[in-house]
Amino acid sequence: MAKHLSNNEIKAITNIIKTWDGKITWDKLCESIHKKLSRTITRQSLSSHNEVVEAYRIKKNILNLKASDLKKPANLAIAAQQILNLKAENDALKSQNKRYKEQFTRWQYNAYRHGVSPENLNQPFNQK
Repeated sequence: MAKHLSNNEIKAITNIIKTWDGKITWDKLCESIHKKLSRTITRQSLSSHNEVVEAYRIKKNILNLKASDLKKPANLAIAAQQILNLKAENDALKSQNKRYKEQFTRWQYNAYRHGVSPENLNQPFNQK
């Protein structure tokens, strides 16, 4: 039973989740991970990693949407355009997320340089 997962293993597990076909459960996911990574990992171990839990939650939501009646485009041209629009939006969000990560790293470094503790940074706003 492995609680500690490397970043590469977490990426591999989230990729397994993203490419999952059919109904997903924690037990089935653990079996699939065992087959693909040759490691026995429990649901509890998986649920201690936010990236895995978030990927699982998103996949469950997507599968639930597929199960319900989705509004389908009238033709392939409309569907292709929607796909292109979503890909462009996804690329823009990835770029924005990268900038946010870079900015956060810069702020983190500067806070460290100026002696600002994580406790000070995590203080809630004053409420009125």
